Amino acid sequence: MGMGSKLAVAVLAAGKGTRMKSSLPKVLHPLGGRSLVDCALDSLGTLTPSHQLVIVGYGADQVKAALAHRPQITFVEQTQQLGTGHAVQQVLPHLAGFDGDLLVLNGDVPLLRPSTLEELWTVHRRQGNAATLLTAQFDDPTGYGRVFCTDDHVVTEIIEHRDCTDSQRQNRRINAGVYCFSWPALEAVLPHLKAENDQNEYYLTDVVQDLAPVMAVDVADPEEIQGINNRKQLAAAYDILQDRIKDAWMAAGVTLINPASITIDPTVELAPDVVIEPQTHLRGQTQVGCGSRIGPGSLIENSQLGENVTVLYSVISDSTVAKDSRIGPYAHLRGQVTIGQGCRVGNFVEIKKSTLGDRVNAAHLSYLGDATLGDRVNIGAGTITANYDGYQKHPTVIGDRTKTGSNSVLVAPVTLGSDVTVGAGSVVTKDVEDDCLVVARAKQITLPGWRPAPRRATPDSPQ
Repeated sequence: MGMGSKLAVAVLAAGKGTRMKSSLPKVLHPLGGRSLVDCALDSLGTLTPSHQLVIVGYGADQVKAALAHRPQITFVEQTQQLGTGHAVQQVLPHLAGFDGDLLVLNGDVPLLRPSTLEELWTVHRRQGNAATLLTAQFDDPTGYGRVFCTDDHVVTEIIEHRDCTDSQRQNRRINAGVYCFSWPALEAVLPHLKAENDQNEYYLTDVVQDLAPVMAVDVADPEEIQGINNRKQLAAAYDILQDRIKDAWMAAGVTLINPASITIDPTVELAPDVVIEPQTHLRGQTQVGCGSRIGPGSLIENSQLGENVTVLYSVISDSTVAKDSRIGPYAHLRGQVTIGQGCRVGNFVEIKKSTLGDRVNAAHLSYLGDATLGDRVNIGAGTITANYDGYQKHPTVIGDRTKTGSNSVLVAPVTLGSDVTVGAGSVVTKDVEDDCLVVARAKQITLPGWRPAPRRATPDSPQ
């Protein structure tokens, strides 16, 4: 068994988060495409605890549903929120007979680095501690519980801010609310916890007085332990997360022009020599290949872009664009679009759930929906696939090297063969064989010398 078999984790996720002013449980508020509680669980990194316990209370069903993608989690109900100590008491029956260590995390502390938790557990085991606390030195520790230590980081006491004397408040070491316990030691004292404070709550910090030895580990970067209690703190955490992500990509060879105006989800993957222009947002499971230039003013969601792709002022979601293709300005690709190599999708072109072969041009003012195009197809300005009959969507198939004239409508279901030319202004309702010209429009009528009959002036007509 790996070391993870000697580690359990409990994530405190039962609170409502009143100051968020939201019906959504606090731990489900999103941060960079993930919920706060997902961020907390992701901070475990390579640690693989044998028990992953999430303590739920307010909005328990919502939290369970949001974490359904993590089947290894056991949910522990805390029906009354009576403090952190009371929350951890709820895990007693779930860890009966477990003789490893318990890591306690808060579901609203989303910025912890995996290396920090690894170090906390390493120090805990190396020193043989009963408990090891994560602490931080804050320039302004107002409001935080203070941790008092000897010179070698052995904890002597923890005092809530409101209970500190003026001199004790000068201590800048604060309790981050992240703990590593020897479970057998904690299990022995947890049942005896009392709620002897003005909040009538059971504090996890109180058990520390009954354990020895207890040590503090200072986090190098105090930003990591910032909790989220309101929307302003959520926004500040997002900025910190973005700075980390963007610094890492720039170090890896990606150019970000005006990084402050760019947002990148942690799930995005970028190759070296990608250039991201201002006001560009990369979301979800997005990958961008070497030499591509994205933006300015573009949104890419859950999409794969190959090498040397350019995207200008466009929106691409759930789609794939092969190398050397140019998208935009003002194009919209959505719903499983696949664009081949060397294509051009120009201004005011919308493509939905369609596949384009290589070197296809759709340069302007077109809609392609539920369509399959071969190679070297040229879509004339104003070409529309009429894919919806009011009840169902229907497919359009266009063969290699076919050209549609401007302002043509292809009424689906319809198939155009290879090397077909569609005359401008045609409404095509029947299949077309290979090597054909199709013209489907009303005959032009010209009446020479015709003028509209003069109208008699009315009292309110312009003179």
